[in-house]
Amino acid sequence: MKKEIFLCSISNVSSGGCSEDCSYCTQSAKYDTGVARYKYKEPAQVIKEAKELKKYGMVGFCLVTSGRGLDDKKCEYISSLAKEIKKEISDIHLIACCGRADLDKLKALKQSGIDSYNHNLETSQSFFSQICTTHTWEERFETCENALRADLGLCSGGIFGLGEGWNHRIELLKALRELSPHSMPINFFIPNPALPIKQKKMSVEEALECITLSREYLPNARLMIAGGREVVFGEDQKSMFSSGIDAIVLGNYLTTAGESPKRDLDMLESYGLSIVEAKKGVSMLEGYGLKVAKECRE
Repeated sequence: MKKEIFLCSISNVSSGGCSEDCSYCTQSAKYDTGVARYKYKEPAQVIKEAKELKKYGMVGFCLVTSGRGLDDKKCEYISSLAKEIKKEISDIHLIACCGRADLDKLKALKQSGIDSYNHNLETSQSFFSQICTTHTWEERFETCENALRADLGLCSGGIFGLGEGWNHRIELLKALRELSPHSMPINFFIPNPALPIKQKKMSVEEALECITLSREYLPNARLMIAGGREVVFGEDQKSMFSSGIDAIVLGNYLTTAGESPKRDLDMLESYGLSIVEAKKGVSMLEGYGLKVAKECRE
């Protein structure tokens, strides 16, 4: 039987101008990275993106906003957007990624049609203050717990290559194991001259070690390779999948362009991999999210 790969896509529905000082993020207003800045995308544009990506087998669709957290206005926008998308597309797993969020607002997202919440821990608790000073790691962990208590599935991971050591990576993975997310996004830091972090691009060998370690600590999570995939692995990405990756981001990332969906599908086929069918993928994630949420409340 062929290994099945889950396809997830991102829509950056609110871009740039973030007041936080996360030193890895091109959307921070603290750094002159030149990314596009806009408040909210028109719903019709987001729905058009989703429909186009669905043609290629996308199952998970993540609505991402910039900024520290989910305030009332942002919650209303995402809730309305989710309802409109679900009217147009039934077999889709909707994910919101809107920063820090309290339980009530996450419950509101759940009621509007959001299925999962994405909030990455980014790195370990002991290393976090070296990459961000405007909010704490504990706030991030609390938001992840709130998502589970709201009966949402949880998507949470981090970024490797920020200058952290292997001890920090293990610490991060232990914290993620405690949360038991259904999906763990694995990102590799992409150097940018405007950002304060001055780390070099990670080697393929080190990146594969990070993937293997993630699979060891989170054996049941869907490991999704996200930012840095093309930069680190280039044209030969087969080793990622044999090391534990079973999901990829299809299409563009938040502020950088990804490969064309058709090219990624051709790549997967050339490796003897198949993609998870939409209805199967939706049911898999819904079941896992509810199971973990129940265990969290108990």
